Amino acid sequence: MKRKLIAAIGIAGMMVSIAACGGDNGDGGGKAKDGYAGQTLTVWVMDGSSPDKWQKDVAAAFEAKTKAKVKFEIQQWNGIQQKLTTALSEENPPDVFEIGNTQTPAYAKTGGLADLADLKASIGADWTESLNKSAVYEGKQYAAPWYFANRVVLYNKKIWAEAGIKDVPRTRDEFYDALKQIGEKTDAEPIYLPGQNWYHFVGLVIGEGGELVRKEGDKYVSNLDDPKVAAAMETYKKFQALSKAPKDKDEATPQQGEVFAKGKVGAIIGMGWEAGIAVKANPKLEKDIGYFTIPGATADKPEGVFLGGSNLAVAAGSKKQELAKEFLKIALSDEFEGRLAEENGVIPNKESLQSHLKGNPAAEAAAPAAAGGGTTPLIPEWAAVENEPNPIKAYMTAVLNGKSPAEAAKQVEGEFNKRLAQKQ
Repeated sequence: MKRKLIAAIGIAGMMVSIAACGGDNGDGGGKAKDGYAGQTLTVWVMDGSSPDKWQKDVAAAFEAKTKAKVKFEIQQWNGIQQKLTTALSEENPPDVFEIGNTQTPAYAKTGGLADLADLKASIGADWTESLNKSAVYEGKQYAAPWYFANRVVLYNKKIWAEAGIKDVPRTRDEFYDALKQIGEKTDAEPIYLPGQNWYHFVGLVIGEGGELVRKEGDKYVSNLDDPKVAAAMETYKKFQALSKAPKDKDEATPQQGEVFAKGKVGAIIGMGWEAGIAVKANPKLEKDIGYFTIPGATADKPEGVFLGGSNLAVAAGSKKQELAKEFLKIALSDEFEGRLAEENGVIPNKESLQSHLKGNPAAEAAAPAAAGGGTTPLIPEWAAVENEPNPIKAYMTAVLNGKSPAEAAKQVEGEFNKRLAQKQ
């Protein structure tokens, strides 16, 4: 999926007027004797999230069950935060809408999302815990997990063969040794790992069991000085030393898929769809691209990964609450969740549905890490941290340029805490 799954947001002062549920007429959300006949549910989904046929078939199943219709409205990620914030404050907001998983806490805090505890009880008992975590705020279920993606290793099979590497590495040490072997036995760059691929760093922190923030009293502050965060950064530094990539740029500057396309790089760590960027730039490379799960410290547990993706939520101001939940029961059913995974190559919200990824090598490589993955801190205060210049990127570059993790953490602490203190 060649689109940005992760978007940081800042929502200020949103006030939502919660409308009372309607009665049994066609304008409200009540169920008449003939179902919900005459009603139309408005659903906002982001461009590229759901195939046309998936939408058509979900709509047909929804109408067959409820006698109501559904109207899908396609939205663009660019500018969606302000558009959704405005829509949720109006009298007739979209009834159901897609929301980035890291955006969810901010909207939940402001009162824009309906409580979906009953939906979780009825259909969500086996939602993957790591994927559902972003849909919960202060112990309440404010959304439903929909689909996700995470980083994998994309590697050049031809270069690995030239280096004499026959087996895909299963541990972090094996991965490092394989990359070193590429450097010793070929003229290729072992790995292209820019100094500020910070979502991969977040994954390493998750793998160490660390947190980027901690709570002091009633506020959140930087936790970059934690030993677990430092350990993650030392791992990053070890691998980055095998790369010629700049220490002060991220994976989009230049686009690492285009660097990989030149055929002189053994591996990159990125999203599966980045292979498409490489193939577009160099079609001959397609047959040489392979994928594997980022190896962890031990063979039985993949590396921690950042889980990007989307939840589905119901507007607190929707007059069609029950009808909206009927839609979610269908859209999130094993049938349609499985089909979405199969057609878009995304991680479904249940581990039992990962069989639908069979035949998609990038998705098959991503799936094993999902259960142990995580996100950036699920707090509304986090939004401002990701704005450029991102202090976490500055921290990473400082360590790569010779500062100790503790020194680098101290260097960015003031800016980090300033952003966490911004009013949401």
